Amino acid sequence: MSFARILRQPPRCLVSVTRRYASSAPAATGSDSTAVKKPASDSTTPLSSCLEGTKLEGVNFLKGQAPVLAMGDDQYPSWLWTALEPKVYTDDGPGSKAERVKRRAENKQKIKDRNFMSTQ
Repeated sequence: MSFARILRQPPRCLVSVTRRYASSAPAATGSDSTAVKKPASDSTTPLSSCLEGTKLEGVNFLKGQAPVLAMGDDQYPSWLWTALEPKVYTDDGPGSKAERVKRRAENKQKIKDRNFMSTQ
């Protein structure tokens, strides 16, 4: 199993995460009332979907290997969070990399369509 295939799979966390929503009732006034928390800013939002220390099932594929635990977001390399984003090629005119990639994808689709029609 390749590393990229593992990244494409949804995480298998053993910790169940439940979302808690604020009630629609207005907060009571007084000293014992709890203040409504503001949502966290984007900079503090965790990048991974598993909490630190979560046992990741299916990642250890060697026999007798210790269970793999999730690390903190800051311990992973920064390129990991952008690994699954599609590549963006700049269009520099005729013969550019973007044009070649587009032409190749179109040719692959034509071949798939032709092969499908030959089976019908």
